[in-house]
Amino acid sequence: MRSPTDHTARLRGAAVGASSGAVAILAHGLGGGASLADGSALALLLAACTVIGVVVASTRPRYGLAGTIAMLAAGQAIGHAALSMSPGHHHHSSSAAMLIAHLVAIPVGALLIRAAEAGLRRAVTGVRRFLLALSAILAPPVRRMRPRPADDRAVARRLLVSPGIGRRGPPPAAARHTDLVPA
Repeated sequence: MRSPTDHTARLRGAAVGASSGAVAILAHGLGGGASLADGSALALLLAACTVIGVVVASTRPRYGLAGTIAMLAAGQAIGHAALSMSPGHHHHSSSAAMLIAHLVAIPVGALLIRAAEAGLRRAVTGVRRFLLALSAILAPPVRRMRPRPADDRAVARRLLVSPGIGRRGPPPAAARHTDLVPA
């Protein structure tokens, strides 16, 4: 069972956002797009990849590898659309090289991201175990205190202070029920 807090979510979001942008630039170049995108297209690509990364980091991966593949595909499509909006955009159709670059990068990228998540979890678990073992070695041994035999004075003092001993007598006259009823 997984914990409700996913510590690898930021890693997954950053990896999906960065790889979406990188593959969009690569596939755009292979597809015959401008060799170097202008500043507005790159700014739009950066914003789109940041949004994709934040969305991926904020959602729980319910579907494992298939969910990562879907997020990568969406991120690359959005990234490619961002690059296609540049003023110097020249290619009008999808080339085979561009399509192959996208189709190969999506599953390979998803596998690499999932492997990095598993590696990070194992590394964090290993570091936690090491620190626990190190603290057990370096921490001073805990001495257990034996209870002292009770002294008669301590028992008597406890009885005097306890709330169980109170006034022993009838309640005050104003609080009696018979006094409140008119005769």
